[in-house]
Amino acid sequence: MSSQGSGGGPLRIRAVTEDDLSHVVRLDAAAFPADPYPFFVLRQLLTAFPEFLLVVEDSAKDLRGYVLATPPYDAQSWILSLGITPELRRQGLGRELMTRILGLLRAKGTHSVWLSVEPGNDSAVALYRSLGFVPEPQGPRLDYFGPGEHRLLMSLAL
Repeated sequence: MSSQGSGGGPLRIRAVTEDDLSHVVRLDAAAFPADPYPFFVLRQLLTAFPEFLLVVEDSAKDLRGYVLATPPYDAQSWILSLGITPELRRQGLGRELMTRILGLLRAKGTHSVWLSVEPGNDSAVALYRSLGFVPEPQGPRLDYFGPGEHRLLMSLAL
């Protein structure tokens, strides 16, 4: 990877390990302070989909980003989460993680990938569009994650 960590050292994308769980929980809370995944959810996702959880690690072995996807089911997968620590956003890490996970999903037989994004998250929507994701034509789904939690569903044909 070409990006640098906070200490100036190189960053690398790698598969998650069991020892990373507490770090992924901390990273998720930093990336999504208003609504992080509960510990038990990340515990179950790591156990269920370890091959589909990639992390960005800096030279100090701190996790700085992650992407989580589902394995293909009927040739369809979902990106469940993409998180980058606030200080390293807008440096290409999200694009690198997405590119890596999309390659893995393609290799595993996925033909279409779906994700949901907060409609007002313009930088995330722009990233996903630049990768070829297309929003549903009807626009955001109101209350998708509960009252006031609207989401835009986007899909990509691989």
